[in-house]
Amino acid sequence: MGTALVTGASAGLGLEFAWQLATAKHDLVLVARDEERLTRLASQLEAAAGIRAEVLVADLSDRVDVERVAIRLRDDERPVGLLVNNAGLGLNQTFVGGDVSREEAALDVMVRAVLVLSHAAAEAMTARGRGAILNVASVAALLASGTYSAHKAWVRSFTEGLAVELKDTGVTATALCPGFVHTEFHERGDIDVSSYPAIAWLNAESVVATALADVRRGVVISTPSARYRTISALARIAPRSAVRAVGRYRKAIEHQDR
Repeated sequence: MGTALVTGASAGLGLEFAWQLATAKHDLVLVARDEERLTRLASQLEAAAGIRAEVLVADLSDRVDVERVAIRLRDDERPVGLLVNNAGLGLNQTFVGGDVSREEAALDVMVRAVLVLSHAAAEAMTARGRGAILNVASVAALLASGTYSAHKAWVRSFTEGLAVELKDTGVTATALCPGFVHTEFHERGDIDVSSYPAIAWLNAESVVATALADVRRGVVISTPSARYRTISALARIAPRSAVRAVGRYRKAIEHQDR
């Protein structure tokens, strides 16, 4: 069934991607910083699904590590048929007054690494005439929620442009744009989400299943759930002043919660 490489595979959506791909009999290359969690996950996947799971420990804020992952994607003797650029992080800080080194690390992980790894994968895949790239963006790409929105807006726009360039090559590019998903993401980022209503949350299993189904169909923008498709449509047509007002309201709520 081919090999898939998943970044941020040790937790959150990346972990769910790993399990669903293994269940579908894909061999895996698991990429994350935590070697212990990756090794344990690889053993579990191999035992449960009968696939091969390779561990590739890498910090995607480190350019040397990113290049090691890119080299793996270029390996024609062990071809990767699906790249899932999933790694990400929440900063939980304002830009003004925040730690700029953390901002740079987030930019490296969620923008630069996506660019470099997509480039490596696209070149290898187009040479073979088949493959798929799935970049995890967010509904936040359409909003005004600090640098996280900016990163995800770049991922969405980049993926759309890549999809245009890849037309008729046998290779596809898809941007996954979920809303809030029940994972470790917010807890690991120390982000308080207690004020967010239950209806805002999606299940990781259904988000990943939708994303993989859309990849198989060659969908460029994958937005799981009807409610987030509606929110996305409204955000696209609303005046940007209204979008910014929502961002200011969220900031006020977050400040109040602290």
